[in-house]
Amino acid sequence: MTKSCIAAAAALAATLATPALADFPRRPLQVIVPYAAGGSTDLGLRILAETIERLYDGTTVVVRNQPGGGGGIGTSAVVHARPDGYTIGAGAQGPIAILPHVGGAEYGVEDLEYIGIFARSLQLLVACKGAPFTDYDSFIAAAADKAPQIGNSGAGGANHISAEAFAMAAGIKVESVPFGGSAEARTACIGGHIDAMVASPAEALGAAESGQMIPLFVMEAERIDLFPDTPTAVEKGVDFTWSSYKGIIAPKGIPEAELAWLREAVAAVAADPQFIKTMTEMGELVAYEDGPAFEARVTKDAEISREVLESLGLLGMNN
Repeated sequence: MTKSCIAAAAALAATLATPALADFPRRPLQVIVPYAAGGSTDLGLRILAETIERLYDGTTVVVRNQPGGGGGIGTSAVVHARPDGYTIGAGAQGPIAILPHVGGAEYGVEDLEYIGIFARSLQLLVACKGAPFTDYDSFIAAAADKAPQIGNSGAGGANHISAEAFAMAAGIKVESVPFGGSAEARTACIGGHIDAMVASPAEALGAAESGQMIPLFVMEAERIDLFPDTPTAVEKGVDFTWSSYKGIIAPKGIPEAELAWLREAVAAVAADPQFIKTMTEMGELVAYEDGPAFEARVTKDAEISREVLESLGLLGMNN
């Protein structure tokens, strides 16, 4: 980030960090994280909590981990919390956009209030050792003859959905191969046991530089800095983008003034230079989206997820 960008971000953060309510919050805010402590979502939310406390003097933010059910237990706790603005939660793609279609969740996209997104985790498709393709065009050509085996971090998960959703958008067939996590999929990819895998930029960078993986395309609308020579599906003529995200959600029915305060706080955090620096060093992309944009993204992801899961016969598999 340039000095001018840092200065602009600091000015915006200072402007935003003026509470919309003089008497809110009057007690600690609680943020529910639907995963165990130590993961990327948990760490991101703890940094966000610390930043709110720094920007809004006198405000206390308590992070509470409530894991289980693929993130559904903690997300459900947010849905059913008192809608007074004091209990909010981590809004992640899996529990909100995918889990209701898989089964095991008694809520839907429409049951949440969307505060804002503060970070996104990008994805790309990479060719593995010995794959019969080395770039986007040869991947599509090879898929016309035989469905490539694409590894993912678990059946019904975000990486599984994204690979199958791209295949549907591109008009090709793929054979998804689930593993017990991204580390297992990466090992299989480097070992040449699968043809390709969905990976994060951080997972792919070192392997790509050493020649163990070859980036095929990025699941964004535009190319990214870490892989400037890797095309997007969009520029290749396939209208497909996909990324997971870290956002803040809340129960429906929060009073407008408290909702405005919370949305303002997330915007201020995402514009704060210290927050951006810390998150970037963790390998996270700070990317702010307001409440309506967040809801629109989740709605689109939920529609894609439902279509993919239905095509695979996995709709409601956990019911």
